[in-house]
Amino acid sequence: MAPKKAKRRAAAADGGSSNVFSMFEQSQIQEYKEAFTIIDQNRDGIISKDDLRDVLASMGQLNVKNEELEAMVKEASGPINFTVFLTMFGEKLKGADPEDVILAAFKVLDPEGTGTIKKEFLQELLTTQCDRFSPEDVKNMWAAFPPDVAGNVDYKNICYVITHGEEKEE
Repeated sequence: MAPKKAKRRAAAADGGSSNVFSMFEQSQIQEYKEAFTIIDQNRDGIISKDDLRDVLASMGQLNVKNEELEAMVKEASGPINFTVFLTMFGEKLKGADPEDVILAAFKVLDPEGTGTIKKEFLQELLTTQCDRFSPEDVKNMWAAFPPDVAGNVDYKNICYVITHGEEKEE
């Protein structure tokens, strides 16, 4: 990340910028716009309780309680238009490291610079160090990021998903 962009992002993360759009890269804003459009089922520019119910139903969650939907909508300070939606994500992501920082942390574990880490090594670290992964966490990790046939995990993809929310198209 260029120093100018890093400073702008840091200022936004500290609340130094009132423009929520400066907190994200243009590609991230576009991804959030696509998500907003999918959630805004009735296409009125506002995410409502009914929009949430409809989008959750389309994903197979048919019996979501009214109270749960109301709690989701009440997380916002008012009607959830795209700017509010983006602000909510900014607040949730506040303090999250940028992609290059996460990638640098993984590179420490990859002295040969292959872009991968052995599954067994990564699993051992995740289950024995700091905030330890539970067996369920590990299972979910491998479901989301399956190792290749040689047992290698693509950490660059993991970093991308952590910071952008979905897998890169190759």
